[in-house]
Amino acid sequence: MLKKISNNIVLRLTALLLILVSCDSKRVYDEYTSINDGRWEINTPISYKFEVTDTLAKRNLFISIRNNNDYQYSNLFLITKMSFPDGYQIIDTLEYDMADKNGQFLGKGFSELKENKLFYKEQILFPIQGTYTLDIFQAMRKGGEVEGINELEGIVNVGFRIEKIH
Repeated sequence: MLKKISNNIVLRLTALLLILVSCDSKRVYDEYTSINDGRWEINTPISYKFEVTDTLAKRNLFISIRNNNDYQYSNLFLITKMSFPDGYQIIDTLEYDMADKNGQFLGKGFSELKENKLFYKEQILFPIQGTYTLDIFQAMRKGGEVEGINELEGIVNVGFRIEKIH
């Protein structure tokens, strides 16, 4: 009887593990970078290199931001530079909401750490095969100031994710 119960438990745990692993079937690429001391310097890009072999399938691209309570703003400005294998580049300026109108941080997380999965590009095709590079810069400024914030506090991780579209 004991052997039958333990076999049943092993079988259930194996099935649960398979379900958990297969839940991320959309992932093509997913990397995170830690920010030293939670202080992101203005001219220091977070860079990701990734290979593209499939030029026919559309993909969704995301930037993930993990912030803590040291983050002092309700929004976040980023500049992205995507470099193609042939040298072509696309530069975008992006703005994301980080807090609601009451000042509560958006995103998932139970502690002071919140994670935001932010759309970067939707349903795109990569036109050529090869190695691409994405550079992400913080571009925050205090209200009314021209100069950017040299060290943006409270961003502890930046991630980049590519997902299949099913």
